[in-house]
Amino acid sequence: MMRRRLAEDSSGQMLLMTGLILMFALLTMSLNTVRTASLGEPYDAHEDAVLDASTETKTVWQPLLENRSIALFESGSNETEAAEAAAISVSDDLMRHGEIRGVEIILTDIVVTSNGTTRTVTASVGIADSHARLQFDLECIINFVS
Repeated sequence: MMRRRLAEDSSGQMLLMTGLILMFALLTMSLNTVRTASLGEPYDAHEDAVLDASTETKTVWQPLLENRSIALFESGSNETEAAEAAAISVSDDLMRHGEIRGVEIILTDIVVTSNGTTRTVTASVGIADSHARLQFDLECIINFVS
C-alpha cells in the first residue's frame, strides 16, 4: 500500500523537471556570455614567438659578437679565431635560449671574412616553432683596432 502511494505521487517528478529546466537555462546563459566575451575560441599565447625570437636575435647578435670577439682577442686569440669562437658561442647560446622559449633557433653557414683588422661575420638564421618558420641572414662587422 505504501509503495503504491509513492509510485503515484508526482511531486518529486515535478521538482526534478523544474531543476533540469533551471539548469538548462543557466547553461544557455553561460554559453551566450562566453560567446559574447569572445572567449569561445582558444588563444595561443605563443603564436608570435617566432617573430619575438627573431627580433631578439637581431638585437643581440651584433653586441654579443663584438664583446665576445674582443674579449677573446684580448686574451690572446688572433682576430679570426676570436670572431669564429665568438660566433659559435653566440650560436650555442641562442639555440639554448630558443629551447627555453619553445622556439628552435639555429645559426648555419657561419662565415668569417677578414679585411685588415676588421672581421665580417655572416650567418644564416632559421627560427621555427609548431606554427611558423622564418629564415634570414645576419651580418656583423668587428673592428679589432685598439
